[in-house]
Amino acid sequence: MLTAILLAAAAQSQPMPSFLAGCWEERRAGSAWTEECWTDPRGGLMIGSGRDGKGDSVAHWEWMRIERAADGVPTFYGSPKGAAPVAFKATAGDAKSITFVNAGHDYPQRVHYRLTDNGLDAEISLVDGSKPNRWSYRRTAGSRSDQPTISSGLKK
Repeated sequence: MLTAILLAAAAQSQPMPSFLAGCWEERRAGSAWTEECWTDPRGGLMIGSGRDGKGDSVAHWEWMRIERAADGVPTFYGSPKGAAPVAFKATAGDAKSITFVNAGHDYPQRVHYRLTDNGLDAEISLVDGSKPNRWSYRRTAGSRSDQPTISSGLKK
């Protein structure tokens, strides 16, 4: 019984990745871009969206969410172009990084985010780190740190 309580407490101590909150963008040569936006964690849930393209054309989009599962572990769900969501359980994380894994999925099997001094690095790969795709994002104007407060302009 005590072991179960300690395991549950350890799972609850796995932090939600609040460092992801806000909007992030990577710009590449030839007007190519990738962006992700995440809500703040509330009630054990973060909602995300991502898309990439070139110029005004969108090539790919995805709905995402991270929620604290019944066992207390944050779980990433990816739903590319509205497909059925695929779950990836957090296997490691701290205040500046998190790794999600689903070894049974074809690709990706691992999703990793890491906050850096310059922005946010993201990588998807096979579980062993092979076949990586990487992005280096910078905060955009949609980021919470750049948002003015509107309460001062509201009339009561």
